[in-house]
Amino acid sequence: METGQKKPHINVDYFEDLTGRIKQGTCSQPEGGQEDIGQRIKAIREAKGLSLDELSHMTGFDVELLSSIENCEVQPQLGTAIKLSKALDSAFGRLVSGVGEKLYSITRKGEQTIVSRSTSLKGKKQAYTYRSLAPEVKGRHMESLIVQLEEAADTERSVHDGEEFIYVLDGSVSLDIGDDHFDLTAGDSAYYLSTTPHLIAAAAGKATILAVIYGG
Repeated sequence: METGQKKPHINVDYFEDLTGRIKQGTCSQPEGGQEDIGQRIKAIREAKGLSLDELSHMTGFDVELLSSIENCEVQPQLGTAIKLSKALDSAFGRLVSGVGEKLYSITRKGEQTIVSRSTSLKGKKQAYTYRSLAPEVKGRHMESLIVQLEEAADTERSVHDGEEFIYVLDGSVSLDIGDDHFDLTAGDSAYYLSTTPHLIAAAAGKATILAVIYGG
């Protein structure tokens, strides 16, 4: 879903505890003691012996943006994370919610934890918050997330490898796929190839969706 492109996603009263303000300029330690996504990206990049300039050439992202992500000044949106995972030859799930060690995962409602809060490219506005529903599964190829959407913070559409399925749980959602526009409400769903330019956001106020993302 998004990637430094058109408005992203999320935010809803339905999950009040997910809407806390993002601290700027410092890497947070998410629930469960996991590293921040920016820290994971930096660790993988350095382990591969890549400079920020080299990663910039591989992804098309500016060095300034990559540095801001690694320093946790900007929280990457999901499409951005997918592109980075491809460039770093790393599983998408490893960047988003860490390395799992189990063959299966049962996630109780009260056990859902915040994985990350994504911001607009300049890092000044929260785009969406998401929770992973199965972060413990090892070698997973899909990410299932509960995502809180806000009204579009950016206007550029997201394009990246993979496929996405979304199911609206609460609120009204604005979805653009290619040249087509759809207004979705609770109970509506959509499945699309992520290689088609797309933009998803709350139509007004806030909305919550279930998103299943295959990084390709």
